[in-house]
Amino acid sequence: MRVEMFTFLIAGAIVLGGALGVVALRNPVHNALSLVATLFGVAVLFVIQEAYFLAAIQVIVYAGAIVILFLFVIMLLNIEAVPREWKRWPAWLVAGGITAFMGAELVRLRAYSPERLAREF
Repeated sequence: MRVEMFTFLIAGAIVLGGALGVVALRNPVHNALSLVATLFGVAVLFVIQEAYFLAAIQVIVYAGAIVILFLFVIMLLNIEAVPREWKRWPAWLVAGGITAFMGAELVRLRAYSPERLAREF
């Protein structure tokens, strides 16, 4: 396996893990730090594609400014973690249904060839 592929897989795992942390964690500070991990992973993906300016902007503007602003607001408002009594299963059920629907649509669309799509649309 080449170094580029290994780096892509690691950065992709960081992006997916950070994005999952943004959605799944209960503490707002942990959510913001997971967002930082996601943004740094995206910056690494930009570096892999040799888009160095976009990687620098990603780190400086998003991870360096906007997420820090989020953290300041969270600390200023003294937002507490989501209480355990609040049930999240309906949201996960809706998200799972939407994901299943989108996956089924992708599987259905995979059967189409570009020529068939051009004819039908």
